[in-house]
Amino acid sequence: MFDLKVLQSTLEQIEQEKNIPREKILEAIEHALAAAYKKDYGAKGQIIRSHFNPETGALEFFQVKTVVDESLVKPELTEEELEDPNFIEENEEGDERVRFNREHHMYLPEAQHIRTNVKVGDEIIFPLDNPLEENEEFGRVAALTAKQVILQKLREAEKDIKLSRYEKMVGTLLSGTIQRVVGGKVFVELAPRTLGVIEKKDQPRGEWYKVGDTLKVYLLAVEPGLRGVRISLSRTHPEFIRELFKAESPEVATGVVEIKSIAREPGSRSKIAVMSHDPDVDPIGACVGQRGSRINAVTSNLGEEKIDIISWSADPLLYVANSLAPAQVLDIEGNLDEQKAKVVVAEDQLSLAIGKEGQNARLAAKLTGWRIDISGSNEGINFDDDESSDDFVSLDDLEEVLENEQEENTDNTSHGEDFE
Repeated sequence: MFDLKVLQSTLEQIEQEKNIPREKILEAIEHALAAAYKKDYGAKGQIIRSHFNPETGALEFFQVKTVVDESLVKPELTEEELEDPNFIEENEEGDERVRFNREHHMYLPEAQHIRTNVKVGDEIIFPLDNPLEENEEFGRVAALTAKQVILQKLREAEKDIKLSRYEKMVGTLLSGTIQRVVGGKVFVELAPRTLGVIEKKDQPRGEWYKVGDTLKVYLLAVEPGLRGVRISLSRTHPEFIRELFKAESPEVATGVVEIKSIAREPGSRSKIAVMSHDPDVDPIGACVGQRGSRINAVTSNLGEEKIDIISWSADPLLYVANSLAPAQVLDIEGNLDEQKAKVVVAEDQLSLAIGKEGQNARLAAKLTGWRIDISGSNEGINFDDDESSDDFVSLDDLEEVLENEQEENTDNTSHGEDFE
C-alpha cells in the first residue's frame, strides 16, 4: 500500500525543511486520508477519521457519532417534511439546537446499548472497511482533496509553531538579513521561511537599507495573519537601546547595572539613565566599556545616533540636574509636587544645556518626566509669587542633605551594634 522507506524519507525531509514535528505531519496525513475517504466512500453528514501507523503502514478508517439528547438537538425531519418542496424550517428565538442527523448523532439510550457508562457529549466510534486493502484506489478528485488538506494542515502547523516560538521572543533583540525593501517597508529574514517587517514608522529618520545587509532589530509584536504569522520589527523603539546594551554589557544583562529610563529621538540622539545595584560597579563605566568599546558597539548599530549616559538618582532634583549632561548645572530649584524645575547654568553652557533646536533639554524632560526651564544666570529663576518657597529645593540644599545622609549611613555602618 505504502512504500515505507519513501514515506519515512519524506517525513524526515518535511520535518527538517519546515521545522514541523512528525506528530503534526502525521496528523495532517490522517486528516487528508479521512477527507479522501469521505469524498469517494462516505455519506453526507458523516464524520470520518483515520489512523495511520508510519512504522507498519497500517491504515484504519472510523465513523464518529456524538451522543446527544433533546437538550442538544431538535427532532429529525420526517420524510414528508424532507419531500415537501414548500417546507421552510422555522427556528424559535433563543433555540440554538441543531437538527438531529443520524450520520453523526446518536441518542443516549441507543448509545447505552453499545457502552453502558456513556454520557451525553461522548463519542462512539465505528470501524469502517478500508478500500485500499481491497486494492481499490481513491479517485482523482479525492486524491486532489487529500493533497489540499495536507498542504493546508502543514501550513496551519507551521503557522502555529512559528507563532508560539516568536511570541516568547517579543521584546527581545533579533538579528536578520534584509531580503527586500518594498513601498517603504523593510522585510527582514529572521530564519528560513520567516520574514519580519519594519514599517516606515519604525525606521529611524535618515537610515538606509541595502538588500543582503545584516541588521539588528527589536521584536515589537507577533500576530496571526492571513497568510501566516505577521512579525512586526522596530529600530525606533526605546527598548531597542536597552536590548543593545544587554548584548554588549554583562552587567546590564545580569541586572547588576539597571537602565532606569530611556529617552530617544531615533536616528539623532538618545539619553539613558543608569544605576548600579553593586557599590563596586560603576554603572556608566559598565555601559561605556574599556576605551568606549561597549558604547561604540551599541552606536555602530544605530547609524548616526548618539547616546548620552547619565547617573540616575533617587532624588528627583539631582536626577534632573544630571539629565542635562554634558552641561553642568550650577543651581536648581524645583516643585516636587508639580514636577517642575528651573535650572541655572553658566552663560557659556546655556546653548549646550538647551542643545541644538532644544534637543538636549527636550530629551532631559522626556527622560525625567519633569518640566525643565533653563537660565544662564541666577536672575533667570523666578517662581510665581503665589507659590510657597517651601515647595522648592535648591541644589545647595540638596547637596547638604545628601552629605548629611552619607555621614549618618557611615556612622550607622561603623557602630551598627550600638543601635537596636
